[in-house]
Amino acid sequence: MKMKKHTKLAAMVAGLTLFLTACSTSPITEQSTGFWDKGIVYNFSQFIVWLSEVFGGSYGVGIIVFTIITRVLLLPLMHFQYKATRKTAILQPKVKELREKYSSRDRETQMLLQEKVSELYKEEGINQYAALIPLFIQLPIMIALYQAISRTEVLKTGTFLWFQLDQPDPYFILPVLAAFFTLVVSWLTTKMQDQGMASKIMMFVMPTMILVISIPLPSILGLYWVVGNVFSVIQTLVMNNPFKFRKELDAKLLAEKQRQKALEKAKNPKKKHTKRK
Repeated sequence: MKMKKHTKLAAMVAGLTLFLTACSTSPITEQSTGFWDKGIVYNFSQFIVWLSEVFGGSYGVGIIVFTIITRVLLLPLMHFQYKATRKTAILQPKVKELREKYSSRDRETQMLLQEKVSELYKEEGINQYAALIPLFIQLPIMIALYQAISRTEVLKTGTFLWFQLDQPDPYFILPVLAAFFTLVVSWLTTKMQDQGMASKIMMFVMPTMILVISIPLPSILGLYWVVGNVFSVIQTLVMNNPFKFRKELDAKLLAEKQRQKALEKAKNPKKKHTKRK
């Protein structure tokens, strides 16, 4: 389950790269037409320009503020994702029991295991692919952001710190930071529950792909990923602190074990031995 989810995430990011390489490069102006060019890309570019003017005239700062605004707007969706993650973590003992019950590695048993786990999640009202929803929404935002920069002359020639917005980072600092904070987000997520070796390995797949993919892409996307993931780290620690959750969950599991032991003891009381006179 986890492997499939991470594989889909990786495939989506790779698809973004292929899409961006085929994007139109014609300038976007007020005379542009169509829902995408005029309704989305042009308005994105104008909003970034306006934010840049409001916050000191730096296009890089405007993009940072734009990224934060989009993340704030996604907060209700992220809260839904966090709730699903918490429910999934609580179910892990039951999932572990199913894995032990259907431990055989043959295809039929593994398919049956997936079916039983899916049934368990369905009974608890958990959407296994809730983590994909925010990414589905962020993909068109990243594509529109890329086009807003690359097709608006004033933004295309803009610079921020050591890089030009529409050019790759010459020092690879943004790709490394983007990969690092992606790893931190993944690590915090996995802290919510006990993970198998496969899931721990997959935790490094997305950061690695972000690193490789963002090296040749414009610095604007690296900046978007860095700011977005820093925001996600803070958001996770505030809204869904995994350390606090694990402590609460471990205490709850310990209390449940003690309760089960007490019930078993009550059902099977030890016989008192009487001394013979």
